[in-house]
Order: sequence, then structure tokens, then C-alpha cells
Amino acid sequence: MELRLRLVRGRRLLALALVAGAALLTGCGGGDGGGVGVDPGNGGNGGSGETVLLGGKTWMKKNLNVQTADSWCYGNDASNCAKYGRLYTWSAAVSACRLLGSGWRLPTRADWDALEQAVGGSSVAGRNLKSTSGWYDNGNGTDGYGFTALPGGYRYSGGSFGYAGNYGLWWTATEHGGGNAYRRYVDYYDDYVREYYNDVGGGFSVRCVGD
Repeated sequence: MELRLRLVRGRRLLALALVAGAALLTGCGGGDGGGVGVDPGNGGNGGSGETVLLGGKTWMKKNLNVQTADSWCYGNDASNCAKYGRLYTWSAAVSACRLLGSGWRLPTRADWDALEQAVGGSSVAGRNLKSTSGWYDNGNGTDGYGFTALPGGYRYSGGSFGYAGNYGLWWTATEHGGGNAYRRYVDYYDDYVREYYNDVGGGFSVRCVGD
């Protein structure tokens, strides 16, 4: 009888540990809305989590949608997380990619350069990467490489949101200095992928890469 009780207690403790571990991975604290799994199979905004090899790196084909501190759904509307993925501060973006496991990270400027060259160069990369629907004023792309870039907009560091449907913006891992980091962006009105830098407290979309 004593041995049986010990086994039952042991199983209960193991079950509680597994539940607690799952909560840490999917909840990750902070922000709004529900989290999703933190492996590449569940980390995309569309839930597919598929990957594509471009520029010598494995890229997620969807925007990251893992709930962490300092990440938000556009407009604080959970349906936008399902549609566009979450918007992250720069430090949250770096941490969130690491949650996917060994080898996953936030892409650098060099990673983005290689990606753009792999899809025809920066002057046409936007058209080739953009999704075939969802962009303002019929500014859709061909999605010729399966990257499915979506116009998720952004979150200002002050807390307001802007331009979902018009712009897709993604953090890079490369800092600019003075509390800023580089990001790439695509707009609805032409075919370019462009670069600028922003306050690390702003909220932008994230694509992770695997080495």
C-alpha cells in the first residue's frame, strides 16, 4: 500500500510539472491575448509553422505569434495576432526567437541582405515576398517564394498602433546605436524592400531564422 501511494504521488507531481512547463512556454507572461507553442511547427501566425530556405538560411514562412512580455496584438485585438502575428519590442523579438529552440534566432541585416538577393534584389523583393492578398489598394505581391509577407503594421512606443494593411515591418538583430535597431519594411505601393532604424521600444513583426 505504501509503495502504491508513492507511485500515485509521483505521477501527480510529474503531471503538475508538465502542466507548469507548458504554461511557461505558451503563456510567457505580458502582452494580451493567448500564446501558442514555441516550436517552429506552431510559431506562425497562420499556425502552419512551415519554413522556407532562402539566402542560405531557414526562414519561418509566417510572422511569429508567441506571447511574451512586451509583445502585442495589433490594436489589442486578439484576432489580429491570428492574422498578422504579434508585434514585439526589439529585446522581446530577440528573446522570442530563442524560445523556438537551438539554432533559431532573430535575423541580422546580413541575413536580410542574402534573402533579398535570393528573391531578385531589393528593388523587386517586396513584390516577390508579399502575400497575394491583404494589402491596401491592391498592392499585393506574387508570393513567389512562399514567404507570405503580411502588412501587420506597427505599435508606437507610446502605445498606439498604425498602418496594418499598408506596411509590413520586421526587426533585425542588428543594433544601430542610441537605443535604436535596424528593421526592414515593405509597403503597399511599390516593389521594394527597404531598411531604416527605430527606437527599440517600438513594436514590429518578427521572422526568425534557423542556422
